[in-house]
Amino acid sequence: MKAVILAGGKGRRLEPYTTLLPKPLMPVGEYPVVEILIRQLKRSGFTDLYFAVGHLAGLIEAYFQGGKKWGVRIQYSMEEEPLGTVGPLALLRKELQSEPFLVVNGDILTDLDFSKVMDAHVASGAVLTLAVTHREVSVDFGVLELEGNKVTGFQEKPVLRYPVSMGIYAMSPQVFAFIPEGKKFDLPDLVWTLLRAREPVQAFLYEGFWLDIGREEDWRRAQEEFEKRREAIL
Repeated sequence: MKAVILAGGKGRRLEPYTTLLPKPLMPVGEYPVVEILIRQLKRSGFTDLYFAVGHLAGLIEAYFQGGKKWGVRIQYSMEEEPLGTVGPLALLRKELQSEPFLVVNGDILTDLDFSKVMDAHVASGAVLTLAVTHREVSVDFGVLELEGNKVTGFQEKPVLRYPVSMGIYAMSPQVFAFIPEGKKFDLPDLVWTLLRAREPVQAFLYEGFWLDIGREEDWRRAQEEFEKRREAIL
């Protein structure tokens, strides 16, 4: 099976670390975080991998080369200017147009079996399937419910629970009809475009471990979680 690893961002939320090191090469335990993803993808049956690269791409390519060390085949797709989270896929249209494929952000840590997302996607017949988990957001204030100036309710420091995207997507080749070439195009753009076209978009709900390491505090937490969950993750 085929998978695309999105590894072209500048990682501004992790500066100054990402000034000299691309975010996918940030270490978690003794591995760059994207190496952990490669090992997981291989275990789940994804052996043809495509890196969508940009910022400091040479370091990523020098480290992973053709992927032989990990038992996978790696090709690189270079974006000359930032194309967002979905725009880089247009550069891989030829390579990905024959079968469903997976897209994974290069900065996540999870114990999800990626093959289950693909299986659910194929079974659903959707154009796009998003892996989804839940996150709670605490509001540190008393929240009022209003109708005009009339108070109709009050919650003291409520905790809100939302389904959020995990940065893991399964896509069918039909998706390329909705992705513009040479233009910045993000996942929300794709979701709304598909919904307006009445194309099926599915969610794969996962309540296991998942962490986005885009911020320094999350990266530091990832070090602790990786040691606790090493066996499940690897």
